[in-house]
Amino acid sequence: MEKVSECRQCGHCCSGESTVSMTLDEQARIADFLGMTTEELLERYCRVRGNRVEMRVVEGHCVFYGDDGLCRIHRVKPFHCRRWPLHPAILGDQGAWEAIKADCPGFKEGVTWEDVCGLIGDEKG
Repeated sequence: MEKVSECRQCGHCCSGESTVSMTLDEQARIADFLGMTTEELLERYCRVRGNRVEMRVVEGHCVFYGDDGLCRIHRVKPFHCRRWPLHPAILGDQGAWEAIKADCPGFKEGVTWEDVCGLIGDEKG
């Protein structure tokens, strides 16, 4: 599988109005990494939106975005953070691809929507 992007640690994916959802296993892993209970993690660092548990946003960034521009939970960050910018929303909407590509400087030059759809499709199969 050809690599289509490489993280430049710019923090663009850590900013916005919301963050990614976390599974129960991810919540437990992050809590353990931070030396706290899952309940403490949820109270201090998360918000619940319907049936989704997300990391809070503070000053336009994920609560775990450090002053140095790096993720403070990088070793245990959720799956959706690790796979960014290869988000499944790209598959069904070329407009979403264009928006994500424009925001993420980590994409290799010349990478197309079709290239990325092929990679994400291969992951699903």
